[in-house]
Amino acid sequence: MDNSANTITHSQNLKNAIRYISETVLKNSELSRKEILVKAELRFDLTPRECEFLNANFQNMVKEGL
Repeated sequence: MDNSANTITHSQNLKNAIRYISETVLKNSELSRKEILVKAELRFDLTPRECEFLNANFQNMVKEGL
């Protein structure tokens, strides 16, 4: 697989993870936000860079318990 195809796959995985996080937060408010992020990272096989992106962008959500 060439580099551009690999990037597209990773981008789709990240989009799916964000969608999963949003849906899970709405449906399972009893789960901690950090737990949801970790599950998304594992479920969608995200790269370390994608995990950093999620943690950086959803950090306030986790801290505030939103």
